[in-house]
Amino acid sequence: MESRKFIAAIVTTYFPGSHANLIISKFARGFPTENGIIQPDVKLTSLYIDQFHPMDIGMQFAQDNGVSLFPSIRSALTLVPADPLGDWPTSSRWTDGKLAVDGVIIIGEHGDYPLNHLDQRIYPRRHFFENVCAVFSLSDKSAPVFLDKHLSYNWNDAQQIYNKAINLDIPLMAGSSLPVSKRDPELEHNVDSSIDEALSLGYIHSYQGGLESYGFHNLEALQCMVERRTGGEKGIAAVQCLEGQSVWEAGDKGIWSKTLLKAAEQKIKDKMSGEMKNNCPNPTVFLLEYRDGFRAACMILPNHIRGWGYAASVDGQIQSTSFASGSSSDLNFSYQALNIQKMFTSGKPQYPLERTLLTTGALEALMKSRHQDNIRIETPHLAVSYQPFKYPPLRA
Repeated sequence: MESRKFIAAIVTTYFPGSHANLIISKFARGFPTENGIIQPDVKLTSLYIDQFHPMDIGMQFAQDNGVSLFPSIRSALTLVPADPLGDWPTSSRWTDGKLAVDGVIIIGEHGDYPLNHLDQRIYPRRHFFENVCAVFSLSDKSAPVFLDKHLSYNWNDAQQIYNKAINLDIPLMAGSSLPVSKRDPELEHNVDSSIDEALSLGYIHSYQGGLESYGFHNLEALQCMVERRTGGEKGIAAVQCLEGQSVWEAGDKGIWSKTLLKAAEQKIKDKMSGEMKNNCPNPTVFLLEYRDGFRAACMILPNHIRGWGYAASVDGQIQSTSFASGSSSDLNFSYQALNIQKMFTSGKPQYPLERTLLTTGALEALMKSRHQDNIRIETPHLAVSYQPFKYPPLRA
């Protein structure tokens, strides 16, 4: 008899290079690491795909790996075939079956979904999560859930997801793979470190919605480091998104640190030669004012770099590192998947959900700043307080 925990995967779409493929496939084929492939301790048993991409590989993946493909979220969680007329309350099968899996992975990234007026992709993450919670409620039990990237494109949905997870006692983990990626050189601030100022550095792909999609990774790379400052996290008081020449002007005024930018840039190997200002005519910076007086920035330099960096002033000394990307990115997803698996087997998230709640809210406010002529926006709703986990998650 199968003793491993059963896992359901709920994804928007499944094609080569999609987050679904980069994460879900490892739960069937194993997790590549520096020391070889680690075989899964859980069993991927069901899969729901919302949209079938022209280059879909999800159906073949399911067939090759003994994973059952289901036509609805409910049926993927109960392992009961869906009613041909749909999984609606009026269906004769609405109450058929109870929760039959021990963990759920939600990948609401990629796919043909519309953009809103803030240039955000309207992925159905909350819709997926609500459908999962409906099965939990009908079954009088729940299971750990992983939700890829930010909780939602808008604060209201993110807060609803967070509150429901807390109220229903659902172990929920979310976020980017960057916090668990390899750092070169290795750098992990001690809890309660005297971090004076910090800056993260990243890039974007030039497609519609790219700033939000890649800006989130930049925010998570920053937040996973600065949450370990003295007193822990108290939330963000205000944000501002600057673009173009105003970015460099803000640096000249000392609004963000040129010293930290240089230190972070030096750690990134994949970059153009020459001055970053000349190589990047259209930079973006996210300015973050925290409730405890701490200030930080996320710099985005398309064209000049292709990678992720971080620098901070700690007790007056500069500390900096880079986060693995490019050919190493699959390794990042392996360690993200290993942390997801550890949550499934232990029932405990491996890093704070509040981190991703905060970065989600900050990202939406920054997109509003950008849309409203780059104004400074106060964020009293982002009074998200939490303490970092004492022990770091599994990391490359």
